[in-house]
Amino acid sequence: MATASAPLPESGEMASPSPSPTADRRPPIDSQWPLWEVFTQEKQGTPHEHAGSLHATDAEHALQNARDVYSRRGEAISIWVVPAVSIIASTPEDVGPFFDPANDKAYRHPQFYRVPRGIRGV
Repeated sequence: MATASAPLPESGEMASPSPSPTADRRPPIDSQWPLWEVFTQEKQGTPHEHAGSLHATDAEHALQNARDVYSRRGEAISIWVVPAVSIIASTPEDVGPFFDPANDKAYRHPQFYRVPRGIRGV
């Protein structure tokens, strides 16, 4: 199959094709799927804990990938997947103003409460 090429210059060498006018203005293509954070629960009644991250096209795909990666040996009974862009976190600079209101409320600390006798695992 023959392809069209640029006309030959007078020296007889092949001329390189000129770049398209929009070639330099195109934004780079993001080849990564969205990032998802994975949380797993090992036993009923225990909290979900962060297990890791993965890339997936959508929530269902993320859940299936998380199952395959983080519970293939039966380590989890429940899995949560959350888009990483949906997670908002405090910063180290927030340590004072953000957390100060909790310090003056003793009832928020476990030492404020007494555990009744006979209760185990707390």
